[in-house]
Amino acid sequence: MSTSHVIVGDGIAGSSAAETIRERDPDADVTVITDEGEALYNRILIKEFAKGKLPEAPISIHEPDWYEERDVDLHLNTHVTGVDTDAHEVYTHEGESFEYDKLLIATGGTPIQLPVDNSDADGIHHFWTFQDARKIREHADQAEKGIVVGAGLLGIDLAAICAAQDIEANYLMRGNRWWRYALSLDGAEIIHDALEENGVTPVFESGVDHFETDDDGHVTAAVDPNGDRYEGDFCGIAIGLDFNIEWLQDSGIETDDGVVVDEYMQTNVDDVYAAGDITQFHDTILGERAQNGAWGSAKEQGATAGRNMVADSEAEEFRWVSSYSITHFDFPFLSFGHPTLGEETAERKYSDSEWRRLAFKNGQLIGGVLIGDLSQQSKLKQLIREERQVADQKELLLEEDIDLEKLEAPAQAE
Repeated sequence: MSTSHVIVGDGIAGSSAAETIRERDPDADVTVITDEGEALYNRILIKEFAKGKLPEAPISIHEPDWYEERDVDLHLNTHVTGVDTDAHEVYTHEGESFEYDKLLIATGGTPIQLPVDNSDADGIHHFWTFQDARKIREHADQAEKGIVVGAGLLGIDLAAICAAQDIEANYLMRGNRWWRYALSLDGAEIIHDALEENGVTPVFESGVDHFETDDDGHVTAAVDPNGDRYEGDFCGIAIGLDFNIEWLQDSGIETDDGVVVDEYMQTNVDDVYAAGDITQFHDTILGERAQNGAWGSAKEQGATAGRNMVADSEAEEFRWVSSYSITHFDFPFLSFGHPTLGEETAERKYSDSEWRRLAFKNGQLIGGVLIGDLSQQSKLKQLIREERQVADQKELLLEEDIDLEKLEAPAQAE
């Protein structure tokens, strides 16, 4: 008998798992269930679409016939409401049930709404799906003043959309700099200057106390905790995700701000796996639990889960150094590994638009941020993968061109 695989979620993690399963087991039954109304698309490119830089055509990755050609049963607009792991069944909002031998959870998350008055007003946008991007692009084309909330990697996409659409915007941040968990002031100032050059004003030690609306319920302003008022008829919010795990309640599957999996992407329940940004996975490089929402990481997790879900396959570990790039400015920006988890850091500014910061834990390089010059990323990622003890050689790692042979030389006794 063929093995039945049910995959809940058709993002890059779920889709990669489906493709991998089909390659490994041509006779398997593969079912993909998603609550979205369209098949897999490129979440990286939807920001360029929202900026007005791309048409819809390049955004889609898989058309429905992609699934048909691979004999994958795709169910769009289908919301999964529960799972019985004893019976090996998944249930949907329409009362359907799907039996499985192996189950993959790849349901991702939903943007968090600010817990303040009028945060659901018209004109306030969250940015996660292609449908979100369509609404943002349509509204931004007509807006004059904007407000952006969320000083992280998704928030800056919203700021860049305002800039590209000629919306004069204020970017409200709770701390004294953008992405304060990974950047020092020296590095953040490069980003701040670029924002201002593009018509977006960073506002520090701010945030939102409440929104004001007009008589039609459309946002008109944000008032921050200091009492300062910022007008805007367009507002973008990116303060994180609530992971879609409600349907796992009473399933016995361990959750902790996501779904807990081991290095094989397997949960604590037999025959149930998870992949993508929803996972709290065992990072074999860190030697501890971690979470990562980067596209490349999710794709590799899905492929790893798919390989391990196929019967008679030798178990494979997920081992990956992720990266996340920003291309909104004249200079490139890249974060890699886990730049926010370091116990020690080292950094250097090379010019007005070139900066490097490295994070270390237990003597190992575990992540970093590169601005302006990305040429050393491969060497730095290699050091992370090799789990090298390099924290005592920070100066060598801050050289513009890192010489790995110098790092391999034994330390000289004083």
